[in-house]
Amino acid sequence: MLTFPRKSVRPPELEDVEICASVDIALSRKFSGKFIGFTGLADDKEHVAIKLGPDKTDGPPLVRLHSECLTGDVFGSMRCDCGEQLNEALNLISETGGYVLYLRQEGRGIGLIEKLRSYVLQSSGYDTYEANEMLNHGHDLRDYGIASQMLTALGVEKVRLLTNNLSKVRGLQESGIEVCERVSTSTFVNPHNERYLNAKRQKGHHQIKLKL
Repeated sequence: MLTFPRKSVRPPELEDVEICASVDIALSRKFSGKFIGFTGLADDKEHVAIKLGPDKTDGPPLVRLHSECLTGDVFGSMRCDCGEQLNEALNLISETGGYVLYLRQEGRGIGLIEKLRSYVLQSSGYDTYEANEMLNHGHDLRDYGIASQMLTALGVEKVRLLTNNLSKVRGLQESGIEVCERVSTSTFVNPHNERYLNAKRQKGHHQIKLKL
C-alpha cells in the first residue's frame, strides 16, 4: 500500500468545531453506528460522522469520506456506484473500527437539482465532467477541509483512507490529517454506470480497474 505523509499543520480555526450530538442507531441486524453531529463547521452544513466497530483499532482508524448521493444512497440508482460504496464502507468499517464521514456535498458539490440537470446532459451523450462544464460548474467542487475539521473534533490525526479518489487523500493532507494508507474500494460496475466510472478513471484519475 502507498504511504501519504502529512503535508501541512492544522489551521487554528479547526479548534472551533465541537461535537453537539452523539447517539447510537442500529443500522442492520448485525451492527450499530454512533451518529455524531458537529457545530462550527466552515460551511455550516449538517455533516455527520458515523463511528463503527471496536473502539480500539490496530493502528489508525479506517475512514471513508462519503459524499451524499440521494439517488444512489437512498434509491439505489445504477447510474453511479455511490450506494454500493457506502454499504461496503459501513460493513467493512464495522469490522475494523473507524468512521464514515457523511458529507452533504451532493453531485460532487453542485447540489441535487444541478446533478439531475447534469444527468439530462449525460443522457444525451456527454460524460459527467463535460456535463458539469456545460452547466458552468467545475469538475469537483467538494471541500475535504470539512472532513479534516470533523476528524480533528473526534481526536483523529491519522487515518487509513478507504477511497479510490486521490483528491480525497490530498484534501486531508493539505488540511493537516495524516493519511497513513489508502485502501481501495471495490469496483461496482454495471451497464448503466460503466461510462461514468470510465470518465472518473480517465479524467478524475480515480484508481479504478475496469475491464473495457
